[in-house]
Amino acid sequence: MRIVIQRVQNASVSIENKLFSSIEKGLLILVGIEETDNVEDIDWLCKKIIDLRIFADNEGKMNLSVKDVDGEILVISQFTLYASTKKGNRPSYIKSAKPEIAIPLYENFISTLSNLYQNPIKTGVFGADMQVSLVNDGPVTICIDSKNKE
Repeated sequence: MRIVIQRVQNASVSIENKLFSSIEKGLLILVGIEETDNVEDIDWLCKKIIDLRIFADNEGKMNLSVKDVDGEILVISQFTLYASTKKGNRPSYIKSAKPEIAIPLYENFISTLSNLYQNPIKTGVFGADMQVSLVNDGPVTICIDSKNKE
């Protein structure tokens, strides 16, 4: 499982030109799922996300987590995180999980994150054509792959 975390001042997702979800200060998380991902990947990533210290403390150091600042979280599925560009100029998405595998894992990811965090988790719609807007704070953008735990 591959995620991109962006610390944001605000973020939103629209579908068919209608606002679907929005957050203020917090994290926008893009989630890519591959065929070999499982519950262990989800558990590890969700714990990492909740405890990741990327918000500034009173001294301006990145020392606080999303839970420390009572931030919001917006999770968006994004199969293109597994794009392969080794051959040619058209990306291949062969490593991205098919919907029958990805949807239950994506839903499990959201559920696990919800169980670890006191605030509601906002989402997009899996497989939808979404327009995502954000104001990246910092900018702070962090990529994490559950296959690179060590």
